[in-house]
Amino acid sequence: MIRFTSKGIYCIPGKFYLDPWKPVDLAVISHGHADHAHWGMKKYLCHHFTVNILRSRIGPDIDVQGIAYNEAVLINGVKVSLHPAGHIIGSAQIRLEYKGKVVVFTGDYKIQDDGLSTAFEPIKCHELITESTFGLPIYRWESIAMQNERLQAWIKDNQSNKKTSVFIGYSLGKSQRILNAVHEMGPVYVHYSIAKLNEAYGQAGIKLPPYQVADLKSDIKVLDNQIVLLPPALLDSQLLQKIPHAAHAICSGWMQIRGARRWRSADAGFAISDHADWQGLLQAVRGSAAEKVYVTHGQTATFAKYLNEIGIEAEEVKTQYGDEEDPQTQTTE
Repeated sequence: MIRFTSKGIYCIPGKFYLDPWKPVDLAVISHGHADHAHWGMKKYLCHHFTVNILRSRIGPDIDVQGIAYNEAVLINGVKVSLHPAGHIIGSAQIRLEYKGKVVVFTGDYKIQDDGLSTAFEPIKCHELITESTFGLPIYRWESIAMQNERLQAWIKDNQSNKKTSVFIGYSLGKSQRILNAVHEMGPVYVHYSIAKLNEAYGQAGIKLPPYQVADLKSDIKVLDNQIVLLPPALLDSQLLQKIPHAAHAICSGWMQIRGARRWRSADAGFAISDHADWQGLLQAVRGSAAEKVYVTHGQTATFAKYLNEIGIEAEEVKTQYGDEEDPQTQTTE
């Protein structure tokens, strides 16, 4: 049913692609991050929460159809439905059913319930196509509550030392989680790119805590001793250096590894991720009961090898999906 091509993951009987990275006629999109949703498709199909994200990121005039979770559509005889992936707002696992065979493409996902994204649901299938961004045993996330407590404690320490708490996190998903965790600690200022995507949450009926849009050009002094959220592209920028008394923290799963914070010259690092950790990946694979697993991006070789060792047939495949958590790969989106 599925073929891995130079344009993306192709559904042969359905004649459409899953998260293609080159222009095609019909793209079924798992979520709104830039490495999975690209410009140039004639038509997009996604969860209805993702529609406004695509219009904001790609263009207001794109041809896009939104459907609900568990709502099925028939495309050239293939039954297509979307199911919660827990990655970010509107993120979906794509389920394909054709002549009794079921294939599920996870897109990006996490098992932890962050309180903003619709929580991940395991989907039974014959074949599973899964990510493996953090597919090494060292990656094991703390609970959401503990993550939030660490963010708050860092802010409190900065406040006592009259420092500005600057968090570096991806504009879509991570920044909203940080905002939700720290808003009671004081006024929160966000970069305009984050504010732009915050609107998609409101349009989906998800109420975010209050925030202000940071003026990083003419009124930067107002940020002194406040809480600021910035996208990864500004990590080494002059704008960050101009923020008065700034202490900056990177929020990424990569911060799990000791030394990553020093490598990025950050004042602090918090292992907060919108991807599944090692145990989460295994939980998703086992929950699918798949007979065959294809491992797309991330620690593909290690994870596929481990699955084969424990008796689950797995194969590493090459895609062009990146890692939105890596500050070196980021734009202001």
